[in-house]
Parts: sequence; C-alpha cells; structure tokens
Amino acid sequence: MSSAAAALHPDPAPVVKHSKPVLTNSVLLAGAGTVLLLAPLAFGAVEPWSIFALETCALVLLLVWAVRQWMHDQLEIVGNALYLPMAAFLAVVVLQGVTGASAYRHVTYTHLLLYAAYGMLAFVVTQLLRRSSQFEDMATLITGYGAIVATQAVLQGIAPNGKLLWIWPSAQGGWIYGSYVNHNHYAGLMELLTPFPIVLAVTRFADGNRRMVVAGISALMAGSIFLSGSRGGMLAFCIQMVTLAVLLLRSRHGHWKNALMLGTVLLLVIGFLVWLGSNELTQRLISIHSEAREEITGGMRFSIDRDGLQMFLKRPVLGWGLGTFPTVYPQFRSFYTTFFVNQAHNDYLQLLVETGLAGFLISAWFLVMVFRRAVSKLGNWTETSSGALTAASLLSCIGILVHSSLDFNLQIPANAALFYVLCTIAASEPLQESQRKRVLRRRHALIIEPVFPIPPASPSANTPSS
Repeated sequence: MSSAAAALHPDPAPVVKHSKPVLTNSVLLAGAGTVLLLAPLAFGAVEPWSIFALETCALVLLLVWAVRQWMHDQLEIVGNALYLPMAAFLAVVVLQGVTGASAYRHVTYTHLLLYAAYGMLAFVVTQLLRRSSQFEDMATLITGYGAIVATQAVLQGIAPNGKLLWIWPSAQGGWIYGSYVNHNHYAGLMELLTPFPIVLAVTRFADGNRRMVVAGISALMAGSIFLSGSRGGMLAFCIQMVTLAVLLLRSRHGHWKNALMLGTVLLLVIGFLVWLGSNELTQRLISIHSEAREEITGGMRFSIDRDGLQMFLKRPVLGWGLGTFPTVYPQFRSFYTTFFVNQAHNDYLQLLVETGLAGFLISAWFLVMVFRRAVSKLGNWTETSSGALTAASLLSCIGILVHSSLDFNLQIPANAALFYVLCTIAASEPLQESQRKRVLRRRHALIIEPVFPIPPASPSANTPSS
C-alpha cells in the first residue's frame, strides 16, 4: 500500500487487554479463611510447628495485602474501633518485656508474636471483607466446614479408639473429641461456628430446601456440643440461643416465620440428641462426674481462682507477664495435686494475673467497643448482609465469653484467632450493598405482610358528615 493510502487508512491502534488481577480481595479473603479453618484441624494449633505455621501465614497474608495495595497505587486502610485497644494491649505486653515486669521474658515474647498474628489476621480480614455478597459465601463455607467437622466428631464419639482423628495418639491423654485433646475446646470451636448456619436459617438468606438443609446442619453442629460432654459448652449455647431469640423479637422487620424457624432448629437439635444420643448423651452426662477425675475438678478450679487472686495482689498493675501463668503458679498453689496446672481454667482471671489491671481494663475497653459497634448495626439484621454477619459474629463472641469463665478456650490459638477475627468483624463498618441488592431488599420488605394488618376503612368513614 502506498504512503498516501497508508495515511488515509492508518493501522488500527493495538487493543490493550488489561488482565484481571489474580490476587483479588475474594482470593485473599479465602486464603485468610483457609488459615483460620485449618488451624482447628491441626489439633487447635497448640504444637510449636502449628503455632509457627499460624504466625507465618498471618504475616504472609499481611505482606501480600500490602504489596498488592502498593502495586495498584490504592493504599486504603479501613478503620475499625478495635484497632486502638488492640495496639494499647500490645504496648502493655511490650512494656512488660522492656521493664522486666515479666517473670519469664522469653515466654512473654513468644506470646506477643502470637497475639500479633491474631491482630494481623483480624486486620487483613476486615480490610478485605467489604461487600455484602461476601457474607453469603463466608456463611456457606463455615456451614459446610462445620458439617464436616461435627460429623467426624460425632462418629468418633460413637466409635473412639483413643487417638486424634483416629490416627494420631495423644501423648498427654485427656478427653478427646474431634481434633481436640480437650472436649471443652471442641465445644468452643462449635460455639464460634454454629451461629452462622443458624443465622442463615432464620433470615432471608436461605429459603426452600436450602433452608431445611442449613437447619439440619445447625442441629448437627449444636448437637455435637452436647455430645462432647462440655458443660461450659452447653451453657454457652443456651445463652447464645436466648440472645438470638431476643434479637429476633427486637428486629425491625422481625417476622413470625423467623421465630418459627429458630424453634424448628431447636426441635431438630433435641430430635438429633434423642435419636443419636439417647444412650450416648445419657452415658456422657452420667460419666461427667467420674471422667472429671481426669480433668481439673470444680473444687480444684475454685482453689486455682483463689490462688490466682493472690498472684494478682502481688503484681496488680502490669501483672506477671503474658503467658507466664504456668511458670509462676506453682509457688502460689495452695493444694496438692499430681496434675500440671498449665492454665487458670478461667480466661478472665488468667488475663488479670498475666497483664494486671492495665491489660484487663484495655480488654474490657475492647469488649465494650465490640458490643457498642455491633448493636448499632442490628436494627434490620434479618434483612441485610451486614446485619446478619454482625449478628452471627456477635453470637459467636458471646458463646466464647460465657465459656471463658469456666475454661481456657482463649489460650488455644485456633479458637483465639477465630474469636478475635469475629470480634473485629462485629465492630467493623457495614458491608457495601450493590444497587441491585438494595432494590431487591426493598421489594422483599414491601411484600411482607404487617404483623398487625390495618383493616380496610368502612364506606361510612369516607362519607362526609351532614
């Protein structure tokens, strides 16, 4: 072609294809979820190798998120009301190590790294969890995961062989249930997970056959708490259900069908326990007293509480150092036992002993902010993804907080990491809803019949008076 023709018909400009980024928010969020859900399968992440893996994964997720932000020139940090108390708590622990307040500086340092990992996971998840569509994916993942874990635990409870997951022997003994050496910690995991399928079942996010499937999975997960034989778990679940009933009654768009579904879930739990656990549950409840000989008894717990208060009075401001309870406690123990008392069996007391009033008050500030922020988003929680996510996260936190007065779930890294992430989610900003979802939600609200329908006006009411 001549130069004149080329000038008249220039070659089309090359089309630049922008490939989609591989590491999207959803992919990174799935990675964080995988870390949180694999930790319980690693026996609660209590072994040195699993603790190292948890800390490493948390750091890698944070670095990948930061590099992705830098590469796309979109450094944006979503604030959260809990970041300040979290930073203040870490500052107290650092102060313990710097000033020599810690009775065992190396242990305090290792626990500082672990709590930093909790903070990194919570930060990354709340930065990535932005859209309402992510709630349904998250709840579905937790529901499926909970169904698998609960099924394995129930089957192992029926046919135990004294090994974790039927494969790994436990060197320390204990009351094995699921992938945990201690049945109370399995119950703690289910307290964190079960609210998600139950919230799905009682809200608009599941309907038809899917709602019944979710309700059945909820019954399986909740029933496994009772079959585990954990009294603290049973109490925590009951308080969670009472709280959920109150939330349903106070909801702006509460509907009798939601309350009916909650009743259905509870009936399924009872039916599941009667069908599968009529003999199993009875034997477990009867054996609680006898098998408690292998654990810390109620009288021994009371003695530990009393000794713990003496420890607190010795160092009331900064405490003995994070993670130092098992190291310091023997010199304060007031009773004879062949057990090694590795934890206080009361997370509140252990927090007071290890971090003093400084750490305890900061933790109280942390929890107050969780409840304040969460309650402010619950006005319409049965109709919005943000409200449903907040309700499920808050119920999970309530369960562990109740159970923590009787056991030490927050000393188990897998349970603690999930707890702190859910606390941060409960206190985060509302999720962003697409325009389409807002329109659908308004239409859904319009077709719901009012609880007290207004009777039609009589013809005489429109007749002008003479």
